[in-house]
Amino acid sequence: MPASFPKKYKIFISLFPLLCVMFTARCFGQQSATASPNRFKFKTVIIDAGHGGKDPGSHGTYSKEKNVSLSIAKKLRDAINDEMSGIKVVMTRSTDVFIELHKRTDIANDNHGNLFISIHCNSSPQRKGSSRGTLLLVYGFHRSQEQREALRENASIFIEKDYKEKYNGYGDDAAVNTIVLNAFQQKYRKQSIQFGDLVDNQFRKTNGRHSLGVKEQGVLVLAQSGMPAVLVETGFINNPSDEAYLNSTSGQNEIVRSILTALKQYRNNLEGINSNPPYIITLIKHLCFVLIFILLNISTTIKNPL
Repeated sequence: MPASFPKKYKIFISLFPLLCVMFTARCFGQQSATASPNRFKFKTVIIDAGHGGKDPGSHGTYSKEKNVSLSIAKKLRDAINDEMSGIKVVMTRSTDVFIELHKRTDIANDNHGNLFISIHCNSSPQRKGSSRGTLLLVYGFHRSQEQREALRENASIFIEKDYKEKYNGYGDDAAVNTIVLNAFQQKYRKQSIQFGDLVDNQFRKTNGRHSLGVKEQGVLVLAQSGMPAVLVETGFINNPSDEAYLNSTSGQNEIVRSILTALKQYRNNLEGINSNPPYIITLIKHLCFVLIFILLNISTTIKNPL
């Protein structure tokens, strides 16, 4: 540092590392103070491999939807177990068996799932079609009654401590019950679309897949799930190019990786965990203000020396 450098700025620059430490401690302290020990924890994901057993689903030239969906579902289960510790994975089927639709949702609801992911393959009317790409489905409003019934049967509300007080008398009054269940339904619809958008973004931007987007439809297996639910159409099995992709190890791994990445993002969003936590942003802002202040004063001194 030059000997002629103004003394007060020598002090500023000398103290800058100390200021960094002080601001870091302050911001981390704020983060600890505001963290809620009772915030929502994402615990259970339900993976539903579409069709199975006597129900083959859609056909390609050489493959069946039930086999492709099961293979992807099992890979997704294994990936979650490997990379998302603390998350319970429940499969509606893990072998080539036929599971009725209502039993699939029963499995999901009985295990108090936080998210229902149903894996399928799409198909067009033609035997060999030209339609291609992915599609994400969430339940449509015209099936809202089934979803309300599922919510009513789902015990997740009742197992919460003091649920009557928290939900203002839920369980005593039919009108109040309807309001509460509608609130949950709206919340689950929003979360379903959020997860669908995250998966869709991964398919498009990471894998370069053609996508038909996120759409609302009256899919029964989604309508009866008392939780956020998304049906993933992984590709058109009767399109030769998509069929080859869906049956390849690399294609299935890409699909799994996209869903897994989206699931991590979704969980972090729900639990309030961000890639750029508020305390880091606050820290950067404080340090920038200090640095700018020093530089402006130095610039002024150089231009207008005493």
